[in-house]
Amino acid sequence: MLPWQWHYGASNTEPELACLSIERRNFPQFFITAPASCPYLSGRVERKVFTHLVGHDARSLNTQLSQGGFRRSQNIAYRPACDGCAACISVRVPVNTFALTRSFRRTLNINEDIQATVMKSEATSEHYSLFRSYIDARHGDGGMADMTVLDFSAMIDDNFVDSRLVDYRILDENGRPGRLVGAALIDILGDGLSMIYSFYDPAEARRSLGTLMILDNIARVRRLGLPYLYLGYWVRGSRKMDYKARFLPQERLTAEGWVLHRDLPESSS
Repeated sequence: MLPWQWHYGASNTEPELACLSIERRNFPQFFITAPASCPYLSGRVERKVFTHLVGHDARSLNTQLSQGGFRRSQNIAYRPACDGCAACISVRVPVNTFALTRSFRRTLNINEDIQATVMKSEATSEHYSLFRSYIDARHGDGGMADMTVLDFSAMIDDNFVDSRLVDYRILDENGRPGRLVGAALIDILGDGLSMIYSFYDPAEARRSLGTLMILDNIARVRRLGLPYLYLGYWVRGSRKMDYKARFLPQERLTAEGWVLHRDLPESSS
């Protein structure tokens, strides 16, 4: 759950209010958060610009904003707007040129006994139990550590966009899907899929389930005949985000637009 702080700039007594009200029906309103400690780079301060994803235009707006480097959380689309810092870089994988490395092939082979199933984005107690195990083991000091089951359900269920939950289960001895070991919340965009949030069983470290879920969704985008898998932000120097640089080639959003990168950055090699 994101601690958004609202900052409105217009007064209801302004003479241009009537004009603004007309414009607001056709264009999203953007706001900015108050400064807060950066969760990725020590000693830095972050701010975010954000808008609401609501109404019948939410799906198309989600695609447009994703192409502009925004991310979604529930019914909010946001992107960093930090003074003097541009460390958060939006990353997407052009799936038709993505190359499987030996390490990626090994991950797929290890997980041949896992079945992925695309579901309605609806949280269950089983999902929350897995989420709690993941958070407590991997991100116990993070912003999601205090999420209740209601907060979790809101993260998964509450949106006006086209989202799905992908379940990853180990097949039992009869070849039927059994224990849940991973889940990924994804958005369906006009030009691909966006990985919103994923979590997995921390006791299954040898399986590299986080990597598996990205590889699985790269393949899913290909099957859909769409060009991109959006991975969110890569932050150079952040161990939490450094893994995203491994999925090559990839496009990174710069002031000049999306730029193709084929090699690992020095911090990820």
